Amino acid sequence: MAPAVLLETKLGVRDAGRRLVFAYYITGHGFGHATRVVDVVRHLIAAGHDVHVVTGAPDFVFTTEIQSPNLHLRKVLLDCGAVQADALTVDRLASLEKYHETAVLPRASILATEVEWLNFIKADLVVSDVVPVACRAAADAGIRSVCVTNFSWDFIYAEYVMETGRHHRSIVWQIAEDYSHGELLLRLPGYCPMPAFQDVIDVPLVVRRLHKSRTQIREQLGIGNDVKVVIFNFGGQPAGWNLKQEWLPDGWLCLVCGASDKQELPPNFVKLAKDAYTPDIIAASDCMLGKIGYGTVSEALAYKLPFVFVRRDYFNEEPFLRNMLEYYQGGVEMIRRDLLTGHWAPYLERALTLQPCYDGGINGGEVVASILQDTAIGKKYASEKLSGVRRLRDAIVLGYQLQRAPGRDISIPDWYSLAENEVGLRFASVDTRTNGKSSVQESRFEDFEILHGELHGLPDTMAFLKSLSGLNSVTEPRSSEKRQIRERVAAATLFDWEEEIYVARAPGRLDVMGGIADYSGSFVLQMPIREACHVAVQKSKPNKQKLWKHAQARQRAKGQGPIPVLQIVSFGSELSNRAPTFDMDLPDLMDGEQPMSYEKAKKYFAQDPSQKWAAYVAGTILVLMTELGLRFTESLSILISSAVPEGKGVSSSASVEVATMSGIAAAHGLNLDPRELALLCQKVENHVVGAPCGVMDQMTSACGETDKLLAMVCQPAEVKELVTIPSHIRFWGLDSGVRHSVGGTDYGSVRIGTFMGRKMIKSAASLLLSHSLANLNSNQQVDEINSDEYEEHGIDLLKKEASLDYLCNISTHRYEAVYAKKLPEHITGESFLEKYTDHNDTVTVIDPKRTYAVKAPTKHPIYENFRVEAFKALLTATNSDQQLSSLGQLMYQCHYSYSECGLGSDGTERIVKLVQEMQHRRASRDGGMSLFGAKITGGGSGGSVCVIGRNCISSSEEILEIQQRYKAETGYLPIIFEGSSPGAGKFGYLKIRYRASNFSDQC
Repeated sequence: MAPAVLLETKLGVRDAGRRLVFAYYITGHGFGHATRVVDVVRHLIAAGHDVHVVTGAPDFVFTTEIQSPNLHLRKVLLDCGAVQADALTVDRLASLEKYHETAVLPRASILATEVEWLNFIKADLVVSDVVPVACRAAADAGIRSVCVTNFSWDFIYAEYVMETGRHHRSIVWQIAEDYSHGELLLRLPGYCPMPAFQDVIDVPLVVRRLHKSRTQIREQLGIGNDVKVVIFNFGGQPAGWNLKQEWLPDGWLCLVCGASDKQELPPNFVKLAKDAYTPDIIAASDCMLGKIGYGTVSEALAYKLPFVFVRRDYFNEEPFLRNMLEYYQGGVEMIRRDLLTGHWAPYLERALTLQPCYDGGINGGEVVASILQDTAIGKKYASEKLSGVRRLRDAIVLGYQLQRAPGRDISIPDWYSLAENEVGLRFASVDTRTNGKSSVQESRFEDFEILHGELHGLPDTMAFLKSLSGLNSVTEPRSSEKRQIRERVAAATLFDWEEEIYVARAPGRLDVMGGIADYSGSFVLQMPIREACHVAVQKSKPNKQKLWKHAQARQRAKGQGPIPVLQIVSFGSELSNRAPTFDMDLPDLMDGEQPMSYEKAKKYFAQDPSQKWAAYVAGTILVLMTELGLRFTESLSILISSAVPEGKGVSSSASVEVATMSGIAAAHGLNLDPRELALLCQKVENHVVGAPCGVMDQMTSACGETDKLLAMVCQPAEVKELVTIPSHIRFWGLDSGVRHSVGGTDYGSVRIGTFMGRKMIKSAASLLLSHSLANLNSNQQVDEINSDEYEEHGIDLLKKEASLDYLCNISTHRYEAVYAKKLPEHITGESFLEKYTDHNDTVTVIDPKRTYAVKAPTKHPIYENFRVEAFKALLTATNSDQQLSSLGQLMYQCHYSYSECGLGSDGTERIVKLVQEMQHRRASRDGGMSLFGAKITGGGSGGSVCVIGRNCISSSEEILEIQQRYKAETGYLPIIFEGSSPGAGKFGYLKIRYRASNFSDQC
């Protein structure tokens, strides 16, 4: 590569008055940060200043573009960024552990070294992209600091903390505190929320300039103008990526960046040099295939190159950049399995039809350099409009899921917030009442003829049908004036509007009492909530199904003619950083003549985390095939639209499973009773998704009824009755904002500890039984048992306990009298397996290296079963403060038992304390309490809190006050769940057809 010549710049030494010294720190995450820094540094050096770059990036990244004695490279890595398991997947726990190792443990020595170095070079300004400790070191050295970035690590890591448990939470606090020392944020396009900074200036894209033209580069590489060129840019490829000649259409050539020296490439793939200058390669290409990062997106937009991208899992910078890329019509998403199996053609061909229309500035390097120079000579940009406490509170709000929740008042880019507005499925905003009756006047569900079923007066069902009707007018966007989010465009092509569509509905649930005791056979009380999931299902002949382009290409490649295909669209997926679509050939669910195993299916869906959600939907098909012997010879098109928020502990997954299976069953004339439906859906979650949940979620979603508590015994799923909620009692759910997942480590380890405890009790009972039988005719006293246990009924009891199926079949007094002292507080997996061999739970696996709590997880379901029975009995008692106080006390007991198991969270604990404070305030003031108790719900470790109170105006006002107080303390506005709705069994299904008159109107 020829030496670069420095461009003339508007900056100059005379503007600054003296030669300035900049210390520029670069994070260790990827080349994108280093490449954008290059353009800023180039302008600073051209102005006559010295720049010391602190980086772990190779020298050539800088020296290819800048050759000057004023550039000083210092090879130091002060943060690790995100550790990648492979080129497309971030290892969240490893990222936190690596940061702890590189930035937390040596923090004191890092700060001392950096302060000394900054004073030694006499730095005028510290610039960070975006190393947290650099801002703190600058403050300690008495030097001003500025950050230049599109994301910050407190935002990225906070979501990792939520997903990996509460370990390393202090990392987020420390990073946010470090950033708060930065005086100014120069914010790049495609930015994430970054509230820790004092003030913000938005700047244009920072991109590297072109050195050569398209013609020059093609001539240099020997590529004719008639050849279509794709640049393959994944920032280095992992071992095992085997690129094949047939993956490219005829007439195409692929330029591969970052290939290993040993990698063999077919003739239509060209290996680029390690130091190849990517902007020039971009200019010579027709499109790019890669993963999203600031460097790739900014340069693709700047030079109007179509970008075929594959999602990168668990890196929360991506959705903001992705939406900006698509907003300016520069991006096409490729499904990961199509990348790895070579189905590239339809994506490359689609890319050539794009007309990227980014019209923003691309002179960010010059603009940033000018602001940095002004800051270094004393200009003040910071307005001090927010206090340090406010900034830190917002910055530590716990991450990506919370930032995207309703109620957050952090600025979101137009191209991102647009997605939430266009989804239009926030059903809570629908006007649901007119004189106490449902109003359908404003809904357009009349576009459909209802052939079977009824609306039950449900406003969310009316809104869903209205949205479904609107899809028939959605067209592929062709210009910047007609932008549609991808999920709606995909959904518009999903159905044949002349054929029947089946609609099912299933609600989430509020765990009133029972919670995690369900898998131990407890009695539980669950309430179906107002929020629900709707699913539209259509089956069709394979030769009549409207296939997406990549699915068409896959079928052509197989050369088998039309075969049944499953196509799914999930509304709202973009707000959760998931791929909005999924498709697969239905025969792929078969393994020869039999359905594939659940274990194989779990691995299949887990291979692409951005599409793992499809396991909840497609898994219902596999379970119907496996358990009921169904075979699917027709194609299926499925639209999922759920108003049950994810990660809030209100069973969003169960509502999706139940609604999906209910819709599929209806479409195939399969009559499943609600209980059977729930048990089948539990198999989906346990065996296909791999989440070790009990059955109460699916049972409530399938069998629940409006304003009633489902009372059931989970052995495995016996509905006792539907308990009408007394008119003077009301339940609310308050979302803590801390994401909950039954697939999480905490829930799974507590479940394992519970099953360990059951195995220990059974073992102890067997030993006592053998002693009892051996001494039945003896006068010897056995220490372990009381003398009356030699009686026949004692032996029978021991026999039952020795063959115990469910922990909850042990009474509390029996547990305390015989077994409590025999259980250890904790045990290692290795020690347990050595003594007991197995814990006999089919959905969890013991890790020999882990230590598990045993006593608290074992005690909880035994006592919870007693509490639930008492709670149900109290519901029918006379209306009184004593009744409500007793119900509340039982909920508090349950809550603290969760905490003893290790399933509490800061957020849920805070809400419970706010309820207690409200309760005690009213009691001390006038004795007229409205709220009486609260508890964490479901699987714990976050999620929602259930609150019980009097059904009156004052209690609703107190719930709203708690909501606002929680927001004031945490920066997060909780979602309030109130109201109830029917389960899937009560709803049944709708069979609808688009009215023929609508087709004639459109013709």
